[in-house]
Amino acid sequence: MKTHSDKGLERQIEQILSGPRYPERYFTLSGRTYREVYEMAAGLTSLFSSLDLGDAPICLCSESKAVIVSALLAALSSGFLLVLPYSHSPHALFEMHNSTGFKFAISDHDKDLPLGVEAIIPASLPGHGTSLSQSAAIDPDREWLRLYTGGSTGTHRIWSKTIKNLLAEAFYLSGKYHISPSDRIISTVSPYHIYGLLFSILAPLVSSSSVLDDICSFPNEIIAAVGQHSVTILIGVPMHYRALCGHGIQGSSLRVAFSSAGVLAEEDGSDFYRQNGVGVVEIYGSTETGGIASRCRAKGETGFTAFDDIDWKITDGLLHIRSGFISPEIIRQADGFFMTSDRAMPDGDNGFVILGRSDAVIKVAGKRVDLEEIRDKLKKVPGVNDSVVIALPVRKGRENAIAAVVEGNPDKNHLRKTLSDLLEPCAIPRSIKIVDQIPSTASGKYDREAIERMFRTGFSGLT
Repeated sequence: MKTHSDKGLERQIEQILSGPRYPERYFTLSGRTYREVYEMAAGLTSLFSSLDLGDAPICLCSESKAVIVSALLAALSSGFLLVLPYSHSPHALFEMHNSTGFKFAISDHDKDLPLGVEAIIPASLPGHGTSLSQSAAIDPDREWLRLYTGGSTGTHRIWSKTIKNLLAEAFYLSGKYHISPSDRIISTVSPYHIYGLLFSILAPLVSSSSVLDDICSFPNEIIAAVGQHSVTILIGVPMHYRALCGHGIQGSSLRVAFSSAGVLAEEDGSDFYRQNGVGVVEIYGSTETGGIASRCRAKGETGFTAFDDIDWKITDGLLHIRSGFISPEIIRQADGFFMTSDRAMPDGDNGFVILGRSDAVIKVAGKRVDLEEIRDKLKKVPGVNDSVVIALPVRKGRENAIAAVVEGNPDKNHLRKTLSDLLEPCAIPRSIKIVDQIPSTASGKYDREAIERMFRTGFSGLT
């Protein structure tokens, strides 16, 4: 398997912990310098060594990217484990506390924490210089942090990530996309999502680049931030590229834009390229697998090309991967490959086309129905901007009912007639709801739990 050399990674870790390459350069634009970040990390490292944690992790619930990267550096240096919450709400932190038993939470300020949990505020800790060097080499396979999936299905699952999982990928991305100290980055996605963590925290750290502390969501915020800070890299998600349609960024300094956490609509990527002259690089992967492949449709790439450190194959129509970025608890086959849930077909010498998820193919009235095919048909109807098609179990799970939520303003009668012409009767959604905007999670994925709630009272026997 092609993989990042452990010896090479150990040397890179030593360099990271020896101190910042450019102490006076800003890590967060117009905010904290690298010197200040490392001083906070040294203070946390000293504090961690005095705490009696047992096997409990430390919860990281700061909104500041400078504090987040300081905590990651301290955990890397000290050997303690961090857990990143899926939400900073009191309910989510209470739920996480019950499942992980954390006793301390790193924050920007005092906040409503579960009973018995003590807040750690890095800015208030005494300085201890900027070196985090260790006397012994750090094991790249050591667990570094745990983070959650976005919960788009309503179930929040926690995944472990080792030092190698994250830093090997961060170094790879930094090299592949030539991220350098001169780059200035903004993100529309939270650093508590794997995509945001890699691209807006770890890639800047290993490349000594700068990142905007704020998370931009609205078109005017993104456009203003790019202009004000001479931003060169945009980290976005499909819903935000959709919102940017028709908006050009005048005098843009952007050299590359990324998208992940869902499929970018071809028309949205094309519009961004027309408006700004920058093609959107789509990153394919997941929390548990890390990055797998990329494509840029503006360069004529229809399929995904696997990253250099990824081995892949297609067996029985499903994509299998072997990678050093995969979470350690993932069960692999004897040859080290992990079977994903994505259906794929080869494309060229080292590429593949994703055909949809295997769990998107269901049976209705004894016939196989592809939910992604229905979605594609819906998106071709005039007035439809986007759609999500789901299957809802009815009659105690013995049958499936298809439902669709449509974003836009199509004529409903024309919509149903078009679908009846294009689809078999069993594939036509039993219920269609037209909305101004499809519900999404903070990470930019479709909020399937919220979508399901739209239909719960519409089907008799819904389980």
